[in-house]
Amino acid sequence: MSTLLPPWSFRGYILRPARKEDAEDYYRAGFAPLDPELARLTGSRASFSRDEVVGFFLACVDDPDRRDFLLLDPAGRIAGEAVINEIDWEARCANFRTGIFRPEHRGQGIGTWMVRTARDYAFGELRLHRLELDVFSFNPRAQRAYEKAGFRREGVRRDAVRDGDGYGDDILMAILEEEWRALTAAERALE
Repeated sequence: MSTLLPPWSFRGYILRPARKEDAEDYYRAGFAPLDPELARLTGSRASFSRDEVVGFFLACVDDPDRRDFLLLDPAGRIAGEAVINEIDWEARCANFRTGIFRPEHRGQGIGTWMVRTARDYAFGELRLHRLELDVFSFNPRAQRAYEKAGFRREGVRRDAVRDGDGYGDDILMAILEEEWRALTAAERALE
Protein backbone atom coordinates (compact mmCIF):
# COMPACT_ATOMS: atom_id res chain seq x y z
CA MET A 1 0.00 0.00 0.00
CA SER A 2 1.25 3.47 -0.82
CA THR A 3 1.69 6.12 1.82
CA LEU A 4 -1.55 8.02 2.27
CA LEU A 5 -0.31 11.58 1.74
CA PRO A 6 0.79 12.89 -1.67
CA PRO A 7 2.86 13.14 -3.72
CA TRP A 8 3.26 9.50 -4.71
CA SER A 9 5.66 8.03 -7.26
CA PHE A 10 5.84 4.91 -9.43
CA ARG A 11 8.33 4.15 -12.21
CA GLY A 12 9.24 7.82 -12.49
CA TYR A 13 5.60 8.98 -12.61
CA ILE A 14 4.26 11.23 -9.86
CA LEU A 15 0.68 11.68 -8.67
CA ARG A 16 0.14 14.91 -6.77
CA PRO A 17 -2.65 17.38 -5.97
CA ALA A 18 -3.65 19.78 -8.72
CA ARG A 19 -2.70 23.42 -8.15
CA LYS A 20 -4.06 26.62 -9.71
CA GLU A 21 -0.78 27.23 -11.50
CA ASP A 22 -1.29 23.92 -13.38
CA ALA A 23 -4.33 25.23 -15.29
CA GLU A 24 -2.60 26.18 -18.57
CA ASP A 25 -0.42 23.05 -18.63
CA TYR A 26 -3.50 20.93 -17.89
CA TYR A 27 -5.28 22.41 -20.90
CA ARG A 28 -2.27 21.93 -23.21
CA ALA A 29 -1.55 18.37 -21.97
CA GLY A 30 -5.06 16.99 -22.04
CA PHE A 31 -7.23 19.11 -24.29
CA ALA A 32 -5.14 20.78 -26.99
CA PRO A 33 -6.14 18.53 -28.70
CA LEU A 34 -8.15 15.97 -26.75
CA ASP A 35 -7.09 12.41 -27.66
CA PRO A 36 -10.02 10.93 -29.67
CA GLU A 37 -9.66 7.55 -27.95
CA LEU A 38 -9.81 9.17 -24.50
CA ALA A 39 -12.91 11.12 -25.53
CA ARG A 40 -14.53 7.87 -26.72
CA LEU A 41 -13.61 5.89 -23.59
CA THR A 42 -14.86 8.58 -21.22
CA GLY A 43 -17.92 9.78 -23.13
CA SER A 44 -16.47 13.24 -23.48
CA ARG A 45 -17.18 15.55 -26.36
CA ALA A 46 -14.43 15.91 -28.97
CA SER A 47 -13.14 19.37 -28.10
CA PHE A 48 -13.17 22.08 -25.46
CA SER A 49 -12.07 25.70 -25.56
CA ARG A 50 -9.15 26.89 -23.49
CA ASP A 51 -11.45 29.10 -21.42
CA GLU A 52 -13.81 26.18 -20.67
CA VAL A 53 -11.00 23.92 -19.49
CA VAL A 54 -9.05 26.52 -17.52
CA GLY A 55 -12.20 27.90 -15.88
CA PHE A 56 -13.42 24.45 -14.91
CA PHE A 57 -9.98 23.43 -13.63
CA LEU A 58 -9.67 26.53 -11.43
CA ALA A 59 -13.14 25.94 -9.98
CA CYS A 60 -12.24 22.32 -9.22
CA VAL A 61 -9.06 23.23 -7.35
CA ASP A 62 -11.12 25.40 -4.97
CA ASP A 63 -14.04 22.96 -4.54
CA PRO A 64 -14.04 21.51 -0.99
CA ASP A 65 -16.10 18.51 -2.15
CA ARG A 66 -13.50 17.08 -4.49
CA ARG A 67 -9.83 16.16 -4.72
CA ASP A 68 -8.08 16.45 -8.07
CA PHE A 69 -4.71 14.79 -8.62
CA LEU A 70 -2.44 15.17 -11.63
CA LEU A 71 -0.29 12.40 -13.04
CA LEU A 72 3.12 13.68 -14.14
CA ASP A 73 5.32 11.67 -16.48
CA PRO A 74 9.06 11.18 -15.76
CA ALA A 75 9.82 14.45 -17.64
CA GLY A 76 7.40 16.36 -15.37
CA ARG A 77 4.67 16.82 -17.99
CA ILE A 78 1.00 16.29 -17.10
CA ALA A 79 0.01 12.83 -18.37
CA GLY A 80 -3.36 12.24 -16.70
CA GLU A 81 -5.56 12.73 -13.69
CA ALA A 82 -7.37 10.98 -10.86
CA VAL A 83 -10.42 12.70 -9.43
CA ILE A 84 -12.43 12.03 -6.28
CA ASN A 85 -15.49 14.24 -6.69
CA GLU A 86 -19.07 14.72 -5.55
CA ILE A 87 -17.93 13.98 -2.00
CA ASP A 88 -20.86 13.59 0.37
CA TRP A 89 -19.19 14.15 3.73
CA GLU A 90 -22.23 13.06 5.74
CA ALA A 91 -22.72 9.78 3.88
CA ARG A 92 -18.93 9.43 3.46
CA CYS A 93 -19.16 8.50 -0.22
CA ALA A 94 -17.81 9.95 -3.45
CA ASN A 95 -17.55 9.47 -7.17
CA PHE A 96 -14.24 8.54 -8.79
CA ARG A 97 -12.72 8.87 -12.24
CA THR A 98 -9.33 8.63 -13.88
CA GLY A 99 -7.87 9.40 -17.26
CA ILE A 100 -4.52 9.01 -18.93
CA PHE A 101 -4.31 11.69 -21.61
CA ARG A 102 -2.02 10.15 -24.23
CA PRO A 103 -1.67 6.61 -25.64
CA GLU A 104 2.07 6.40 -24.93
CA HIS A 105 1.35 6.38 -21.19
CA ARG A 106 -1.28 3.63 -21.36
CA GLY A 107 -0.80 -0.11 -21.02
CA GLN A 108 2.14 0.12 -18.60
CA GLY A 109 0.41 -0.40 -15.27
CA ILE A 110 0.38 3.33 -14.55
CA GLY A 111 -3.44 3.44 -14.52
CA THR A 112 -3.70 0.53 -12.10
CA TRP A 113 -1.18 2.19 -9.78
CA MET A 114 -3.01 5.53 -10.03
CA VAL A 115 -6.39 3.91 -9.22
CA ARG A 116 -4.98 2.07 -6.19
CA THR A 117 -3.17 5.15 -4.92
CA ALA A 118 -6.21 7.43 -5.16
CA ARG A 119 -8.38 4.67 -3.66
CA ASP A 120 -6.05 4.43 -0.66
CA TYR A 121 -6.20 8.20 -0.21
CA ALA A 122 -10.02 8.19 -0.42
CA PHE A 123 -10.36 5.62 2.35
CA GLY A 124 -7.23 6.22 4.41
CA GLU A 125 -7.11 10.00 4.42
CA LEU A 126 -10.63 11.19 3.55
CA ARG A 127 -12.17 8.38 5.63
CA LEU A 128 -14.78 7.57 3.01
CA HIS A 129 -17.12 4.61 3.37
CA ARG A 130 -17.88 4.16 -0.34
CA LEU A 131 -16.12 5.07 -3.58
CA GLU A 132 -18.08 4.58 -6.80
CA LEU A 133 -17.62 5.02 -10.52
CA ASP A 134 -18.97 4.11 -13.89
CA VAL A 135 -17.00 2.73 -16.81
CA PHE A 136 -18.09 1.86 -20.33
CA SER A 137 -18.20 -1.74 -21.57
CA PHE A 138 -15.92 -0.81 -24.48
CA ASN A 139 -13.15 0.22 -22.04
CA PRO A 140 -11.92 -3.17 -20.77
CA ARG A 141 -8.49 -1.82 -19.78
CA ALA A 142 -10.09 0.60 -17.28
CA GLN A 143 -12.45 -2.11 -16.04
CA ARG A 144 -9.46 -4.36 -15.27
CA ALA A 145 -7.64 -1.56 -13.45
CA TYR A 146 -10.70 -0.89 -11.30
CA GLU A 147 -11.24 -4.59 -10.61
CA LYS A 148 -7.58 -5.03 -9.62
CA ALA A 149 -8.10 -2.19 -7.14
CA GLY A 150 -11.06 -3.99 -5.57
CA PHE A 151 -13.99 -2.26 -7.25
CA ARG A 152 -16.96 -4.57 -7.72
CA ARG A 153 -19.58 -4.46 -10.41
CA GLU A 154 -22.90 -3.33 -8.96
CA GLY A 155 -25.04 -2.86 -12.01
CA VAL A 156 -25.23 -2.23 -15.70
CA ARG A 157 -27.13 0.39 -17.62
CA ARG A 158 -27.55 -1.55 -20.86
CA ASP A 159 -26.97 0.30 -24.16
CA ALA A 160 -26.74 3.58 -22.24
CA VAL A 161 -23.93 5.18 -24.27
CA ARG A 162 -23.19 5.61 -27.95
CA ASP A 163 -20.10 3.99 -29.41
CA GLY A 164 -19.71 4.84 -33.06
CA ASP A 165 -22.72 3.41 -34.87
CA GLY A 166 -23.69 1.23 -31.92
CA TYR A 167 -24.16 1.30 -28.19
CA GLY A 168 -22.25 0.26 -25.11
CA ASP A 169 -23.17 -0.46 -21.53
CA ASP A 170 -22.47 1.85 -18.61
CA ILE A 171 -21.08 -0.39 -15.84
CA LEU A 172 -21.50 0.80 -12.28
CA MET A 173 -18.76 -0.21 -9.84
CA ALA A 174 -17.90 0.56 -6.22
CA ILE A 175 -15.68 -0.42 -3.34
CA LEU A 176 -16.65 -0.17 0.32
CA GLU A 177 -14.48 0.73 3.28
CA GLU A 178 -14.45 -2.79 4.74
CA GLU A 179 -13.54 -4.27 1.34
CA TRP A 180 -10.67 -1.79 1.07
CA ARG A 181 -9.42 -2.72 4.56
CA ALA A 182 -9.42 -6.44 3.72
CA LEU A 183 -7.79 -5.85 0.34
CA THR A 184 -5.01 -3.62 1.65
CA ALA A 185 -4.30 -6.07 4.48
CA ALA A 186 -3.92 -8.82 1.85
CA GLU A 187 -1.70 -6.55 -0.31
CA ARG A 188 0.54 -5.76 2.67
CA ALA A 189 0.85 -9.48 3.46
CA LEU A 190 2.24 -10.04 -0.06
CA GLU A 191 4.90 -7.32 0.26
